[in-house]
Amino acid sequence: MLSNNAQAPFISLPKIEKSEGQSLLKEMRVVDLTTSIAGPYATQLLADLGATVYKIEKRVVGDDARHWGPPFIHGQSPWYLSVNRNKHSLALDLLHPEGLEVLYQLLAQCDVLVVNLVESVQKKLGVDYARLSPRFPKLIHASLTGFGLEGARSHLPCYDLIAEGYSGVMDLTGEVENDPQKVGTPAADLLAGQDVALAVLAAYIDRQRTGKGSQLDVSMQTSMTRFMAPRLASYLSSNELPHRSGGKDSVIAIYQVFDTADRQISLGLGNDGIWRRFWVALGQPATGEDVRYASNAERRVHRDEIVAKIAQVLLTKPQQEWLDIFEQHRIPAGPINSLQDVANDQELLNRQFLYQVDASAGAVPQVGLGIAINGNNSVHRKAPPALGEDTEAILAEMLNMSQDDINNLKQSGAI
Repeated sequence: MLSNNAQAPFISLPKIEKSEGQSLLKEMRVVDLTTSIAGPYATQLLADLGATVYKIEKRVVGDDARHWGPPFIHGQSPWYLSVNRNKHSLALDLLHPEGLEVLYQLLAQCDVLVVNLVESVQKKLGVDYARLSPRFPKLIHASLTGFGLEGARSHLPCYDLIAEGYSGVMDLTGEVENDPQKVGTPAADLLAGQDVALAVLAAYIDRQRTGKGSQLDVSMQTSMTRFMAPRLASYLSSNELPHRSGGKDSVIAIYQVFDTADRQISLGLGNDGIWRRFWVALGQPATGEDVRYASNAERRVHRDEIVAKIAQVLLTKPQQEWLDIFEQHRIPAGPINSLQDVANDQELLNRQFLYQVDASAGAVPQVGLGIAINGNNSVHRKAPPALGEDTEAILAEMLNMSQDDINNLKQSGAI
């Protein structure tokens, strides 16, 4: 646990107050039964765009991600805080008959249900599509699982690491002499979450036309594997099996990281025009016009020779000096930022993409949506909720329950 939050980097982030946020999905109501990262990320995307999201959590323990730490901020996991803003938390025991009935009452007034349970568990809890569809024919039922609802792997549990291994991304990440590496963020979780949000939006539009709900089946394996489409399609087209190269190889020549006099730099020479401008920037225009390097295919043949030339030149100046030169000549290049560098990126701070906000236990950091709509990039309407903090309000205001009704549910253990 962070013993002194005053030392945490987020303290220097701009502090913002709640706003109206975005309103594109203000009529959409979502019931979120998911936990961990992928599902909550999907529903946060919908919430950031204006949807009302009711986050249903287990009594006492809540979302698994609440316990992922250290570090913790005011007793809360930053992992949980990163994917749960703009939501309302209702603590509910779905194994209790009265708890399940509360869920059904909620679904009667909502548009979307998102679950990240394998189908056998969905059936056990009474939240599978086959059971819910006759009762709620307009409901959009979105399942996010490791391997989909059908097939030989459909019953298997899955985490981001497992999906990355299946997808091929780990086999191609890292240096050739080292072990396979996962991506430095939960890529399969985030990509599958984006797919859920995308599919929900498509189904929501379709329902306006047909009046009917949909069953959506998103798997972490296929979302992560689709992420590999350019590399996979290249292999399928050529039978050339790529190998880990630590970012020193690509179908594009040149597209990799180089050392400078102080810090490393990334460089992408993606077309012939950029190639020629690059050598002008380096003061060697003749190299850019050399017929041996006229096309990307020819540059790939001479890649080792070209890399050696570039590496030698880039060592003569520091990173920032090269970045300034490349900016003048419109060369795609950039630093290799640490998270500390990212947290201090003035452009991101100016846009309030990184910010802090008051939550129930104290100020917490947030990473914004990063999408401006009609010039407005503000999305923050509500801090990530404490476990069950909205339970009574939801029951009273949305389901019109009396205080006696709520007290009875408490006594029964349903909430």
